[in-house]
Amino acid sequence: MKERIKMVRWPLLVAAMLATAPSALHAQADYPNHAVKFVVPVPPGNMLDAMPRIIGDKLSPRWNQPVIVENRPGAASNLGTEMVFKSPPDGYTLLVSPPGPLAISQHVYTRLGFDPAQFVPVSELVRFPFLLIANNNFPVSSLGELITRAKANPDKVTFATPGVSSTPHLTMEKLSRAGNMRFVHVPYQGLSPALNDLLGGHVDVMFDTPGNIMGHVREGKVKLLAVTGARRLADYPTIPALGEVYSGVVHEDWFAVVAPPRTPLQVANKLSQAIAETLKLPDVAKRISEAGFTSVGSYPAQTAAMIKAESEKFRPIIAEAGIKIEQ
Repeated sequence: MKERIKMVRWPLLVAAMLATAPSALHAQADYPNHAVKFVVPVPPGNMLDAMPRIIGDKLSPRWNQPVIVENRPGAASNLGTEMVFKSPPDGYTLLVSPPGPLAISQHVYTRLGFDPAQFVPVSELVRFPFLLIANNNFPVSSLGELITRAKANPDKVTFATPGVSSTPHLTMEKLSRAGNMRFVHVPYQGLSPALNDLLGGHVDVMFDTPGNIMGHVREGKVKLLAVTGARRLADYPTIPALGEVYSGVVHEDWFAVVAPPRTPLQVANKLSQAIAETLKLPDVAKRISEAGFTSVGSYPAQTAAMIKAESEKFRPIIAEAGIKIEQ
């Protein structure tokens, strides 16, 4: 009798699955049919916050749906990341993230409310180098002078970062080890307060993004010492790349879009295509270029491979620096 019941139930189950499959496929094909939310895990006022707003302004009329940007800062960007991780897997709540939550946090924090590997990658948005800057009162005017001063004065030169294990922090750790130098790390709650203290002469040097700092460079409010990219800046050809002095000390930061775990690949592909096409629009490309960024617009599989490679790149730096945060 039990075997007979199984024989009856399996056809019923298959029929039920076939009955519901068209509606699920229709929902994906109809995506999006209501508001889409970009969650930004940092405070407003920087380029990570600006990027989804620039893109959303174009996607909203394209989709005829609202595109909302919601800032959820806190816990080194982990708070907003966890919110998206626990959101429905339908493509209507997305994370616009810097490297931290996706490629670094799993190596630093003893406990997280999310698993970065389970996110569904959508697209890498942009890439950009950091700029190494000094306050105008700090008595160095070049990268060579900074290296000489740091070596002669271990644990005397201060460098500001947006927080422990941030990419500016890890980049400075890599530079310190390459040059056998010891700096004093001064972590802040974000780049803006760090820059404010550098402008005020309270800290000596820091890494910042081109979009945040180039205006201050042009106005002579800070001294530009180096760039972390593989090449020198076209507008500042006399400013060296760090890799010219220390081979391998090259870093480009990035912003990426990911969706909650189990989001259908069809939805991720539609999002990826829409974002890539938006990044190519002349006015969008112009704003991104003026901020010192390079547009990417990758496919989900490419984005997944990039995040994995970045995670493996940061792992040994974190281990060598002995960075571990209990929570």
